[in-house]
Amino acid sequence: MNTKLTLTIEQTIIEKAKKYASGKGRSLSDIIENYLKVITKEDNNETIDLTPIVKSMKGSFKAPKKIDYKKELSKRLTEKYL
Repeated sequence: MNTKLTLTIEQTIIEKAKKYASGKGRSLSDIIENYLKVITKEDNNETIDLTPIVKSMKGSFKAPKKIDYKKELSKRLTEKYL
């Protein structure tokens, strides 16, 4: 059963959200409903079924414990594009 809900949200956010929804071919109500389903799921630790290729790659890379991900990403992108 669907029920109407009234929300108070900044106008600029609503406009951006509507454009986003339109670009995805969905309604804003649908996107919000699905978001609420995800965040209210009783078991948030539920595992996602991995494809065989992803399963075979899982655990194959061990990152150093003290890695600055943002710094490394910036460095690699700079090397690639500049």
